[in-house]
Amino acid sequence: MKIDKNNFPEMIAAGIGQRRSSRQVLVSWKDRCVAIGGDAPVCVQSMTNTDTVDVIATAIQVKTLAVAGSELVRITVNTPQAAAAVPEIRDQLDRMGIDVPLVGDFHYNGHTLLRDYPDCAQALSKYRINPGNVGQGARRDGQFAQMIEVACQYQKPVRIGVNWGSLDQDLLARMMDDNARLSQPYDSQYVMYEALIVSALESAHRAEMLGLSREAIILSCKVSGVQDLIAVYRDLARRCDYPLHLGLTEAGMGSKGIVASTAALAVLLQEGIGDTIRVSLTPDPGGARDKEVLVAQEILQTIGLRQFAPMVIACPGCGRTTSTVFQSLAMRIQDYLREQMPIWKKQHPGVERMHVAVMGCIVNGPGESKQADIGISLPGSGETPAAPVFIDGVKVKTLRGERIAEEFQEIVDNYVRTRYIAAIN
Repeated sequence: MKIDKNNFPEMIAAGIGQRRSSRQVLVSWKDRCVAIGGDAPVCVQSMTNTDTVDVIATAIQVKTLAVAGSELVRITVNTPQAAAAVPEIRDQLDRMGIDVPLVGDFHYNGHTLLRDYPDCAQALSKYRINPGNVGQGARRDGQFAQMIEVACQYQKPVRIGVNWGSLDQDLLARMMDDNARLSQPYDSQYVMYEALIVSALESAHRAEMLGLSREAIILSCKVSGVQDLIAVYRDLARRCDYPLHLGLTEAGMGSKGIVASTAALAVLLQEGIGDTIRVSLTPDPGGARDKEVLVAQEILQTIGLRQFAPMVIACPGCGRTTSTVFQSLAMRIQDYLREQMPIWKKQHPGVERMHVAVMGCIVNGPGESKQADIGISLPGSGETPAAPVFIDGVKVKTLRGERIAEEFQEIVDNYVRTRYIAAIN
């Protein structure tokens, strides 16, 4: 069978589920507008872990996350001092030329903070409301209504974010009691799933009754188990057409958090479920906060939904590879490509789709290098000390000596300048 290369991207895309949320929510700050849902690309979010009262530290971390590629950044607004700091953070970001929209994360006292600090309400581009933490008993409805009224007043979208660690206990108890009265009660885990979904949907319906537009509502139902998250979101997506925010809450540290988040989000995204994501990694002590942004981008890029930065293909190494040269070069090139992207994405549109191969021996090295846009095959054990370089499938030169890394980086630079400038002229 002959494959038509012109149709091949469509063949690949056909394997990704059609997006299920038909509605689109716009989150904006001045001239910057981020669309969530509908036919918009899946959006990457992140959250600061600084004390919001510390204006400079928070603004710096927001900038770091935004430069890394976070399209929305959420900040904690938990005290009057934090609410008072939000406009200052926004001003500081504007002075730095960082126009990323800020999302305010409210729990327990959001109704009073939004009421008492109108500058905070205005400076934020979106509010996150947790239905389980807006108040108890008879106060719940009134305090939820106050927050929605402020959102309507300032025309701000709202994410109604349910979390099973802070689920509305009155709702859960009522549903558990109703289930116990059935002749054949459901499993308690199923009731928990249903309570999460009902909390989100009932809160969204109440927000609409209070005047909030359907085009200003995003839902999330976060849990910390992979299979639990998949089950809940499949059902939630089936029962509504609001844009959905995905995230495995409390995903954990290091490889565990990355693997768990990837396992859950990739399944749902492949099925067309999810319009915006956050990877909730616990950073290593003193570790970089923006790692969660890079992981989110890599999930989306690896499954073919977004393109953020050139991809580096590298072999894992084996007994045929004699040194760490190819590993160091792969890391160096990958870091360099990411560092250049803030500049390149403006000057060289399309460069984010570039593939670079850095291989360690003759077995797969030349073949992978030919398949990439630009590739190098470094010598392995017993091989001639030479590194052939391939561009667009053609061998263009062979590098030798102590400056292979520097020379290859120069070749990559020149490739970007010549190919991607030519592509837009």
